[in-house]
Amino acid sequence: MKHISIHWFRKGLRLHDNPALLAAMTDCHKLYPIFILDPWFPKNMRVSVNRWRFLVESLRDLDESLQKLNSRLFVVRGRPTEIFPVLFKEWKVTRLTFEIDTEPYSRQRDSEVASLAAEHGVQVIQKVSNTLYDTDRVIAENNGKVPLTYVRLQTLLAALGPPKRPVPAPTLENLKDCCTPWKDNHDAEYGIPTLEELGQDPEQAGPRLYPGGESEALCRLDLHMNRTAWVCNFQKPQTEPNSLNPSTTVLSPYIKFGCLSVRTFWWRLAEVYQGRKHSNPPVSLHGQLLWREFFYTAGAGIPNFNKMEGNPVCVQVDWDNNPEHLRAWSEGRTGYPFIDAIMAQLRTEGWIHHLARHAVACFLTRGDLWISWEQGQKVFEELLLDADWSLNAGNWQWLSASAFFHQFFRVYSPIAFGKKTDKGGEYIKKYLPFLRKFPAEYIYEPWKAPRSVQEQAGCVIGRDYPKPIVVHEVVSKRNVERMKAAYARGSASTTAQLEGGGGKKGAKRKTPAGPSVAELLTKKPKTKSS
Repeated sequence: MKHISIHWFRKGLRLHDNPALLAAMTDCHKLYPIFILDPWFPKNMRVSVNRWRFLVESLRDLDESLQKLNSRLFVVRGRPTEIFPVLFKEWKVTRLTFEIDTEPYSRQRDSEVASLAAEHGVQVIQKVSNTLYDTDRVIAENNGKVPLTYVRLQTLLAALGPPKRPVPAPTLENLKDCCTPWKDNHDAEYGIPTLEELGQDPEQAGPRLYPGGESEALCRLDLHMNRTAWVCNFQKPQTEPNSLNPSTTVLSPYIKFGCLSVRTFWWRLAEVYQGRKHSNPPVSLHGQLLWREFFYTAGAGIPNFNKMEGNPVCVQVDWDNNPEHLRAWSEGRTGYPFIDAIMAQLRTEGWIHHLARHAVACFLTRGDLWISWEQGQKVFEELLLDADWSLNAGNWQWLSASAFFHQFFRVYSPIAFGKKTDKGGEYIKKYLPFLRKFPAEYIYEPWKAPRSVQEQAGCVIGRDYPKPIVVHEVVSKRNVERMKAAYARGSASTTAQLEGGGGKKGAKRKTPAGPSVAELLTKKPKTKSS
């Protein structure tokens, strides 16, 4: 029997290492590659114009790659559970393939779609390729419990063996007996939307430093893999959070959208490492991919992973509710130039170094402002190009010392930490140009500069740039005591192993909706029957 297949692109916006796509092409008569603009996402999470742009560029690149295989991408708007019954009937579909996604909403959505497919007699094939390993299998190997330390995860993965090797990208040979029925008016019916059509203002986007798409991802991967000595010597803690150009690969946005396969990245690194002395996990590049695996496994098996309440590994802390301080932090108006420069880079470019994320996350939570990590999580969710549900939630819990990391007495200084790698404050001058005329001795603490120096620099503190909203030396000591009290209460047993249950659903996130985008995406699918 020759199948009529739909391959449903979600995160895996690529042709290389896409086993579900290859499964769709096997014994296939007609192939429909689709991407669904699901209104759930803009209703339940914030998405910056920078990330919308990255997605649109990734979809365009994917469509161009499919055209080289005499195929096209079909972009459809609406709820998957409403769209698929229409498409199953209209296209006479017999098979649906997609990559497994372990996020709570995705699990629920995919389960509902699989049930609908069964009702329509459509075969469903799901493949693991968003992670190095099957997270459910990792949890099963740990007696149904989520591994709560990096070392425990390493032990489990060592028993499982190396990750599967990536599968090749499809060629015209894969599609020799298969066609994609698309028409001359394809772009009008199923074309990729513009930013304006998504309710976004392109003028509000920042500089296009990281163009979206698989082609760009593979070019960037090649460039980095050719830096053999750099790859072998890479140690994440030794990279600089405030270098004027990124000191790491910045491949994270491409991995988040699946423009780059994590397995391809892993095995390309293995080739570079082969026969050479190299750094090791957790600080190596392989180690960074294992950190991703660690948080993906945790997110797959821990209920309410993106919340404090109902999250069994998270310390229950009486965080303050201070909207004014939260806004000052998110808008880069804390009065601490290192913190504000990082937030300015995040807001304009959509990416900041991991150690810069450490600094601003500590400042917002246990270090200075004593505001819940869930609030910071929402801001990162909106602004980061690489915002990834599991990694975002896991890292915020780590950095706020709410889970996984418990040395809450180790606090990042908003002054000294940046000075370690940038004494002259060149990074601050780049992202806060109104401070660029301050002498190096005052660039991190401009409020200490004499009034004459401030006036000569053209920036008077308290008028042109805010005074510090808190005194770090005072609040950081008080917050250590508050954290000590939270731990003493023992509200949550942060070391207790969880019962497994990768299929448990976390509560949906309730964040302000973007109605213009959501409404745009709830349009009925553009099909002949609509």
